Amino acid sequence: MEFLDTYQQIVADAINKYTFKDKPTELYDPMNYIISHGGKRLRPIMVLMACDLFGGDMKQAIKPALAIEFFHNFTLIHDDIMDEAPLRRNKPTIHTLHGINVGILSGDGLMLKAYKFFEDLEPEIFKACIRIFTHTGLLLCEGQQYDINFETQENVTFDDYIRMITYKTGVLSASSFEIGALIAKAQFKDAKAIFNFGKHIGIAFQIMDDYLDVFGDQAQFGKKHAGDIYENKKTVLYLLAKEHGTEEEKKELDYWYSKKTDNIDKVYGVEKIFRRTKVDEKALRLIEKHNEIGQSYLSKIDIAEDKKKPFAELANYLLRRES
Repeated sequence: MEFLDTYQQIVADAINKYTFKDKPTELYDPMNYIISHGGKRLRPIMVLMACDLFGGDMKQAIKPALAIEFFHNFTLIHDDIMDEAPLRRNKPTIHTLHGINVGILSGDGLMLKAYKFFEDLEPEIFKACIRIFTHTGLLLCEGQQYDINFETQENVTFDDYIRMITYKTGVLSASSFEIGALIAKAQFKDAKAIFNFGKHIGIAFQIMDDYLDVFGDQAQFGKKHAGDIYENKKTVLYLLAKEHGTEEEKKELDYWYSKKTDNIDKVYGVEKIFRRTKVDEKALRLIEKHNEIGQSYLSKIDIAEDKKKPFAELANYLLRRES
């Protein structure tokens, strides 16, 4: 995965170059804080990889790649506020350190700074990228609202869940690839194929996120263990347990998911049902299914297989992750 290290270094150097030095520092320091704890910075890497795949100028893609990274971090700040999450990437969340008002403002600031990073693109590509970027942002808001609705909605179907994670996670990966392809002036059909590759890898990635919330190593995952259970989030694990559980197990799930509590008995009770219904194995099979669909779109792109190999490697790497 040397290629990943190369792209990560390009993104890291660009983030250092564009560190916020504006005032008031009470607004910009938190923005720098979350960007500096950037994790793997996968989405900006996706922009660069797609631009590279279609023979584009990487220099033109760097600032749009940062736009994606800033926007992604804006969503994380607001997501953490909504979830009352104490940790992000094993570090205290911004609202925990600075309060909710600063969290909201610094998130808004990151979003607006993200738009400015498209300004250097030539007019037609600028318009196309901004259209995708804005549409992606709206879908992400819709996905977040569906996620919130599900906490109190009695009947959530599997299709409801897939739509929610597609909007919340899948489209950002998909659009990152598509924006990179557009900057490289790829053909429309190829840009759409790389979009669909990213969408299904993003869906698989979110299912893996749900899986790791319960079955992952908390120290490596960097989030509160079983946070989704505490928050009554109707993730793939919950839906599979409802589908495959006994009547008694379904009633117990309904009981626990009717109350929002930090009671450790709730986590133990729900986890026991998850293990008995083997939802961990079933979730891993779904991850593999969406990975295969994504790879099928990748195969449709009319470019030498060796150039596409890093994309397949990236997908397999993401879906084997422990954090």
